[in-house]
Amino acid sequence: MSRTSPHTHHESGQVSRRGLLKTAGGLTAALALGAGATATTADAAPGTFTHPGMLHNAGDINRAKVRIAAGDDPWLSGWNRLTANSHSQSTWNPRATATIIRGGTGQNYGLLYNDIAAAYQNALRWKVGGTEANAQCAARILNAWATTLTTVTGNADRFLAAGLYGWQFANAAELMRDYSAFDLGAFQEMMVKVFYPLNNQFLTGHNDACITNYWANWDLCNMASVLAIGILNNDGAKYDQAVNYFKNGAGNGSIKNAVPFLYSNVEGYDLGQWQESGRDQGHTVMGMGQMGALCEMAWNQGEDLYSYDGRRFMKAAQYVAKYNLTMDVPFTTYNWGSGQNCSPQSQTVPGAGSRGQVRPVWAMLHYHYGRRLLLDDKYISQMCFSVAPEGGGGDYGTDSGGFDQLGFGTLMYAK
Repeated sequence: MSRTSPHTHHESGQVSRRGLLKTAGGLTAALALGAGATATTADAAPGTFTHPGMLHNAGDINRAKVRIAAGDDPWLSGWNRLTANSHSQSTWNPRATATIIRGGTGQNYGLLYNDIAAAYQNALRWKVGGTEANAQCAARILNAWATTLTTVTGNADRFLAAGLYGWQFANAAELMRDYSAFDLGAFQEMMVKVFYPLNNQFLTGHNDACITNYWANWDLCNMASVLAIGILNNDGAKYDQAVNYFKNGAGNGSIKNAVPFLYSNVEGYDLGQWQESGRDQGHTVMGMGQMGALCEMAWNQGEDLYSYDGRRFMKAAQYVAKYNLTMDVPFTTYNWGSGQNCSPQSQTVPGAGSRGQVRPVWAMLHYHYGRRLLLDDKYISQMCFSVAPEGGGGDYGTDSGGFDQLGFGTLMYAK
């Protein structure tokens, strides 16, 4: 299957997500589709940002509330995973520090990712369960970091920290933005001063390395952070920067570079080889979570990146899920340049390391493609249900990899 032009937005007849929202507003427009509604594609940031509008919108939160109150599964099972996590307890005490180091001497970034998980999980418990103590805890954590953190540093891994913890931190703040005890202004300022400069520096300069040196996840987490900061701060320029990079960026995180090879009708399904598939499966599945988060946040602002370029991301997710379900997938030799001088490298087979590793990334993807869009997402859905209900940070080990996603997709996305 040939690649489409970088300016081709949707498959024939597809209606843009923001066009839907602008045409008739959410549900009304969705219903109107059956009546032949049409809409135009828009590339600019929304005129008015939707809040909450990152990983979770108001409808997601309300659905979880209603389903848990009724005792319905799988939402109740997802809720029980949340409330059992030590990070979700309202007694959590923040350990904010001025300088966070990832990579090299003096690493202390575990302080940050554990506190972000705690802020997010307490915020979720408040939003869904209405418990004031959890709201107070989340605000306490966010305020402590907003007034204390001044620097994220270390070796090249500082860019991973700025990306991963940037978008996650912004998501916790987005859930708390209307809570009176949370100093939103101070937090917004901290995100712009501490996280955004590193995100921007990486996406524009790639640490002075060959453009193909850094794996897709490095771009993706920094794109997600820029997008999240744009939404948190109602900053259309940053939002557009992230969306434009997803579509046309030079690095490995842009959609065509992240999914370099497409395969049509493999046992009845279209698949896309992921950029890190020849490396190992831990990082490959991580990529599903990073691009998934980017797409979900954009979706809640009216931008359908999930379906961009003929649903290229869905084809990759199907490919990654299939391989991690221990099935065979096609593989095209992947060649790239590394280091500063683009030293030639190649991979000829899928990387089997960490094959089948569980990360909380699949519910978001299945409930979008399989339930929102009613598409046949065979392999994604199998992965989703084989690891449900999803937990979050703290449920997948103490290393940073267990905190690369915020999680709890069963609770927040089941439909």
